[in-house]
Order: sequence, then C-alpha cells, then structure tokens
Amino acid sequence: MSLTSYTDDSPINPLDVVERLASGNDWSFERLGDDEITILVTGKWTDYQLSYTWMCDIEALHLACAFDLKVPERRRAEVQALISMINERLWVGHYDLWIKEGIVMFRHALVLAGGVEASGRQCESLLGTAVDTCERYFSAFQFVVWAGKSAKEALDAAMFETSGEA
Repeated sequence: MSLTSYTDDSPINPLDVVERLASGNDWSFERLGDDEITILVTGKWTDYQLSYTWMCDIEALHLACAFDLKVPERRRAEVQALISMINERLWVGHYDLWIKEGIVMFRHALVLAGGVEASGRQCESLLGTAVDTCERYFSAFQFVVWAGKSAKEALDAAMFETSGEA
C-alpha cells in the first residue's frame, strides 16, 4: 500500500539525458532499451563500465560502476571487510560484492520522484562520483586480491598521499 498517490501521464526518461552526455563526450555506449544504457569510460587505473538503469516504478536513476577485477573465492571475505571499511568513509553511494560473479561494484542512485527531470549536470555528477570513487579505491582492491594484503593494509596504502615534489 502506498502512502501517497501520484500519477504522471508523461514520465520523462532520464536515460535520454545520459545518452546525450555519452555522445557529447565521445564515450562508447550501448542503449539496451528504454530502461538501461551502458557507457565505457577510461580511468587512470582501468576502464569502467557504467550502467545507468531507469527504475520508473520507484522514480530513481540507478548507476552501477564495475571494473575489471574478478575476486577469487579465497579472497572474498577480505574484500568484504575492505568494502565495509570503505563504505564507512563514503557520503554517497556504496560498494557491493556480487558473490555469484565475484565482481566489485560501486552503486549510487538519483531519486527523481514526482516527475522531476534529470539534468545533464546531475547525470554527469553521478558518473563523476562513481569514477572518482572507483579511482580512489581501485588500488586497495588490487592489494587485497592480487597482493594478498589485509583490508586494513590495503586501505592504508591506497589512502597514503604524498605532498611536495621529489
């Protein structure tokens, strides 16, 4: 049972805005129908596959950002610990580990309730947040998966920032 009753005769599909954003930046993309578009973006560490999904039933634009890092079963518990530590630091969005596929995914959503239209800037910000967050923590995931480090060691190493010049 819904607490509110609202109908909109002509819902706006925000994926049209996302498609224009991808075209304007010459990013490879594939429109998978009226409710999903996938964009490939090259980052500093790896390529990112960003899937926007328009969930009209809850009026939300969902973004899932995956990168090429398959988590072997033996490292999944430590990756889960790392995800928990990272998620505590995030103000928006969160990481998940898709157990069946062994894939780390950053997820975020833009709520557009009441027929609010998504702007190009909002869709770009959603994408920028996902890529920036993945760039910031990608090396931590690598340390856990490929170097066998603990979640704490990996996060400490990834967050180490140098200042000045050598």
